[in-house]
Amino acid sequence: MTLFRPCIDLHDGQVKQIVGASLRDDPAGGASSSGSSSGISDGDDRAAAAALRTNFVSSESPAYYANLYRTHSLHGAHVIKLGPRNDDAAREALSAWPDGLQLGGGVTIDNAESWLDAGAKQVIVTSWLFPDAKFSDDRLRRLCERVGREKLVVDVSCKVKDGKWIVAMNKWQTLTDMQVEEESIRSLEDHCSELLVHAADVEGLCRGIDERLVERLGQWCKIPVTYAGGGKEIGDLSLVERLSGGSVDLTFGSALDIFGGSGVKFEDCVKWNASHSKV
Repeated sequence: MTLFRPCIDLHDGQVKQIVGASLRDDPAGGASSSGSSSGISDGDDRAAAAALRTNFVSSESPAYYANLYRTHSLHGAHVIKLGPRNDDAAREALSAWPDGLQLGGGVTIDNAESWLDAGAKQVIVTSWLFPDAKFSDDRLRRLCERVGREKLVVDVSCKVKDGKWIVAMNKWQTLTDMQVEEESIRSLEDHCSELLVHAADVEGLCRGIDERLVERLGQWCKIPVTYAGGGKEIGDLSLVERLSGGSVDLTFGSALDIFGGSGVKFEDCVKWNASHSKV
């Protein structure tokens, strides 16, 4: 049965909802301790800021959302760090619900265990698996061995190119050499316990989900998978359930009233899960 899976998206230390395709690298993230950054100009800073489209900035803390999800037993929520200056905010959320949230954004083999120690139930990885934008099966196997398959979620968020879904990394700016298809998903499933898929082209737009992608994920995936991107109304839960045969879960972001949206009420999502609980 399809369930609602909530999120906590962090940008610059705050809970936000952002149009996915507008994300750019943050030049300030590479600044040295002296405050300078080689090759980075004020123009680069302004360009990144101008490109960013923010739907919502919360006045509530990350812990507020973690506690809200905990109160309503909304398991499987993902905390995503969108760029630098989000570690403290992420730790705050994890501390509010230890062993209750997934953590993604900048996860590597060097820091994955520390995020689990900080309270993450699972870690989510994308970019580290794609050195030079090329998928590394060796890296996936080593990370799986390090933290354990049940602790690992692989994010295969994607953009459409020439009619195909291509995994995108680095805040969805860089296309990789991996196509989202049955063969590639099969190669991942032995080494992770879940998949997370953001349809980056429609993320944050509230104009409808990528129905064809959801349908294919339902056909291809043998492990739990959560889809995010374009959800605009509570009826999308029924739509995803029908398209995927109930095997794909759905995340709402900008459409949700707790994130300033008007299309979906949080309480309706809670009611949906209560009546569609998986045993």
